[in-house]
Amino acid sequence: MSSLPNLSLSSLRQAYASGALTPRQVMEKISEQCEVYAGHNIWITRLTADQLEPYLARLDATSPEQLPLFGVPFAVKDNIDLAGVPTTAACEAFAYVPEKSAFVVQRLIDAGAIPLGKTNLDQFATGLVGTRSPYGACKNSFDEQMISGGSSSGSAVAVALGLASFSLGTDTAGSGRVPACFNNLVGVKPSIGLLSAGGMLPACRSLDCMTIFALNTDDAATLLNVAEGEDREDAYSRANPFSNSHRYYGQHTGPLRLGVMKASQLAFFGNKDYEHCYRNSLATLVDSGIELVEVDMSAFLEAARLLYEGPWVAERYLATQPLIDQQPEAMLPVTRNIIGGGAKVSAADTFRAQYKLKSLRKQAQAVLESVDALLTPTAGRPYSIAELQADPVVLNTNLGYYTNYMNLFDLAGVALPTTFTGSGFPFGVTLIAEAFSDRKLLSISNRLQQLFKLPLGSGQGEYQPLADNPVQGASCIPVVVCGAHLDGMPLNWQLRERGGQLVEKTRSAPEYKLYALAGGPPYRPGMVVAEQGGAAIEVEVWSVPSEAFGSFVAGIPAPLGIGKVKLADGRMLSGFICEASGLVGAEDITHLGGWRAYMARH
Repeated sequence: MSSLPNLSLSSLRQAYASGALTPRQVMEKISEQCEVYAGHNIWITRLTADQLEPYLARLDATSPEQLPLFGVPFAVKDNIDLAGVPTTAACEAFAYVPEKSAFVVQRLIDAGAIPLGKTNLDQFATGLVGTRSPYGACKNSFDEQMISGGSSSGSAVAVALGLASFSLGTDTAGSGRVPACFNNLVGVKPSIGLLSAGGMLPACRSLDCMTIFALNTDDAATLLNVAEGEDREDAYSRANPFSNSHRYYGQHTGPLRLGVMKASQLAFFGNKDYEHCYRNSLATLVDSGIELVEVDMSAFLEAARLLYEGPWVAERYLATQPLIDQQPEAMLPVTRNIIGGGAKVSAADTFRAQYKLKSLRKQAQAVLESVDALLTPTAGRPYSIAELQADPVVLNTNLGYYTNYMNLFDLAGVALPTTFTGSGFPFGVTLIAEAFSDRKLLSISNRLQQLFKLPLGSGQGEYQPLADNPVQGASCIPVVVCGAHLDGMPLNWQLRERGGQLVEKTRSAPEYKLYALAGGPPYRPGMVVAEQGGAAIEVEVWSVPSEAFGSFVAGIPAPLGIGKVKLADGRMLSGFICEASGLVGAEDITHLGGWRAYMARH
């Protein structure tokens, strides 16, 4: 058997389709590689050959064309259930064997993916370091002396080293992003509830979400599409809106406005390499035509401190209360000290913090609305394992500087690599936007990955071309108006009260006639395609939030309606059209060139 290709979905799909590889051969080679990297402390439990056999036998009876994730190996963080395999949360005294897999895990298996085992983590998902485990510190895929990042440490390193095509992690404070940064991966921290938390041991149940580590954004988008789905048994599961569906993933095109932190708010904790990487990454974005806008993120940073200094640590206590009350010695001291503080939180503390968070969220909303997305470093700096062991609390806090606020504010995020330090250690940034902007963020990330063109993982091959289908998202719909809805005209309020914004003033293609319809007020025009004698008509393009578009269209009276209008540059956009029956008694005003000229005469 030849060596494995990189384990990206496209590479595996091609190898399976051509017959160059079979899932059994892939599993055999991965098993060999797991032994090579045993010293990295990636796994807590690996599936035996007997445990893998049912998954492989199922694939023997089907083909790559029948299952979207046919033969794709994946790893599962060991606070997520895989049927018949112990869930330990890196605490042997807590371990149990689930009868069924987590909702997301089962969806992936149903699509043909093969679970390889359970990965190492910071105990009870409490930490961003990857060193808080009785199973050993999980070593970084680029430098064994450095931390991998946590708490989803093993899941990230498994993908970076080519032991899995993708992996599942969890993220309360940054655990799906920091390890992605330190291991040259894409880390998707989806909107809370987009991926079911069913079968996932909670850290902070109201904030947790399951995450995906992948080699590139194409893989991440495909996996998110398979894994997502509303789970009626998970109280925090949420239905995905159409505007965030998989069809809106591609390469983000057109103008792009990203918010970046004020220089005074950046923190690299003395690491000049990461500071240079960040500034060089921004310079590359600017050179590509992306607009960077400095924004005040003080509200985000203040909220970040609430996660561990506020009452949310009580949720960690609730998740582990029987163990910490009855067998506190079963926990690592650093984990026990953090979680144990949750027992002291009062109801008054909780409400006080919620009031504060609500105020900060209001401030943050204005920042989010001013840009297409925010962009921050994913982490301020990496640390060595020795440094973390010497100062486990303060350095862990530093790692959450750019991440801790995200779930408190109910935001979506994608961490992606952009460059390497002079010594070859990965650096990356995180894109952030409102909940259910996951595809928008993945599409922007696609654009950035195509710009930086980094190799995959740690020695997993060179950059691979990504999807280049252009997308601009579906959060707003452009609407062409030609009459009473023009800016300053009597019905313009119908657009503005729905959050509509003027995008441009332009003209239609030179193939329309404009009529002043009978009746009124308000007086209204009708624009129709002309068989001959047409002209270019003055129009405006307004951007209307997609959720308000239906109510706007429903209020349009006959003979007017919404159809496709051709603009002077050839674009076909939704806009006002008129039924032929409505032209009875109408005055042809085409020669005036637009509705404003007509109204100026009346």
